[in-house]
Amino acid sequence: MSAGYAQLLRTRHAARLLAGTLVGRLPNATGPLAVVLFTRAEGGGYVLAGVLSAVYGVGNAVGQPLLGRAVDMYGQPRVMLPAAVLSALAMGLPAVIGLEPLALVYAAMAVAGVFTPPLEGGLRALWPSVLKREDRVHAAYALDAVAQEVLFAVGPLLVTTCVALWSERWALLVINAIGVLGALSVVVSPPSRQWRSAPREAHWLGALRSSGMLVLIASFFFVGLALGSIAVAAVAYADEHGGGMVSSYLLSALGVGALLGGVVYGARQWPGHPENRLRLLATLLALGYVPLALTPGVLGMTLLTGLAGVFLAPALACAFVVVDRHAPRGTVTEAFSWLVTTFGVGSAVGMTAVGPAVERGGPAAGFAVAGAGGVLALLVLVSTKRFLSPVPDAAVRAPAQVTAETDRNEAVQPGFRAGHQA
Repeated sequence: MSAGYAQLLRTRHAARLLAGTLVGRLPNATGPLAVVLFTRAEGGGYVLAGVLSAVYGVGNAVGQPLLGRAVDMYGQPRVMLPAAVLSALAMGLPAVIGLEPLALVYAAMAVAGVFTPPLEGGLRALWPSVLKREDRVHAAYALDAVAQEVLFAVGPLLVTTCVALWSERWALLVINAIGVLGALSVVVSPPSRQWRSAPREAHWLGALRSSGMLVLIASFFFVGLALGSIAVAAVAYADEHGGGMVSSYLLSALGVGALLGGVVYGARQWPGHPENRLRLLATLLALGYVPLALTPGVLGMTLLTGLAGVFLAPALACAFVVVDRHAPRGTVTEAFSWLVTTFGVGSAVGMTAVGPAVERGGPAAGFAVAGAGGVLALLVLVSTKRFLSPVPDAAVRAPAQVTAETDRNEAVQPGFRAGHQA
C-alpha cells in the first residue's frame, strides 16, 4: 500500500504539486478561524466575527467556479497567481487598519473570498498529464482527499501557534503569505505552465450544462450539509458530556476515519464503473451517519464518528473521477471547482440548520440532521441514475493519451459553433 503511494509521489512534479496546492490552500482552510480570532482580539463580538467569516465564505463560493472557468480559458499561471496575491492583500488589510472603517473590512473579506485561487480544482486537472496512468490518477485523487484531512487538522494548529508566538494580526498575515508561496510553487512548475484546457464549446452554463455534473453537485451539497451539522452537533454533545475536549475527540475520530478510508481506497484499482461505485460509497456513507443520532457514551460516540468518517474520503475521491468523466470539454477546472464550492456551501448550510435542531432536541437531533443529509445525498444519486450513467469504456481516453484534460461530453451545443470559448 505505502509502496504504491511512494511510487506515485516519486513521479516527477507530483510531490511538489501536491505540497504546493496544500500550502496554497492554507488561507482557505484556516481563514475563518483566523478572522474570528483577529476580530475578538480587536474587541469585536462573535456576531461580527461570524458575519465577516460568512462574507468570506460567500465570496469564496461565488469566486471558485468563476476563477475555475477563467483557468480553463486562460491557463493556470495567468489566473491563479494574481488571484492569490489579491486575496492575500485583501485578507491582510484588516490586520493593518483594524476593524474600522467596517465597510472597508467587509469589502476586504468579500474580495479575499472571491479571489481565492482554485488550486484544488487546478491540481486535479493536472494529474492526468503528470501521472499518465489511470490507476495512478485515481490513487492521486484519494491521496488528495486524505491530504485535505491533514490540512484541516494541521491548519488551525498553525494559526494558534502564530497567535501564541506573535499575535492575531500576524497570524492573519502569515497564513496568507504562506498561501501565496504555495500558489507560486504550483504555477511556476512546468506542468502548470504547460497545461492547456481542451477547446470548449461556447455556453454560458459552462460545466453546469452536464446533467451528470448537476447530479454530483446536488448530492455533495447534502454530504457537505451532513459534515457541517456534525461539527456543530459535536460541540453540543460535548456540552452534555464533559466539556470541549470531547468535541475534539469526535472530530478527530471523524478525520482519522476519513484518512484511513482514503489511504486504503486509493491503494488499489477498483473494478466496475466509478458511477456505480459512487452510489455504493454514498450508501455506506449514509449508513455511517444515521447511527450518530443514537448518541451513546463518549467512547461509543467516538467509535461511531470514526466509522462515519471512513467512507468520506473514498466518496470524494470517487466523485473526482466521475467529475473527470462527465465534465464537458474544456471545463474540467471549473467542474472540480463547482463540486468543491457546493460541498462548502452545504457545510455552511448544515452549520446553520443544525442550530435550531439542537436547541429543540439536543445533540441527538443535531446528529439526526447529519443522518438526513447522508440519506438525501444517496437519494439524489439513486433517483437520478439515468442522468449519471456509466460512461462506456471505449469513450474514455487513458490519461497517457491526454496532455490537457479528459472529456466525456463532446456534443456540440445547439446554437453554438465549435471552437468558441465560453
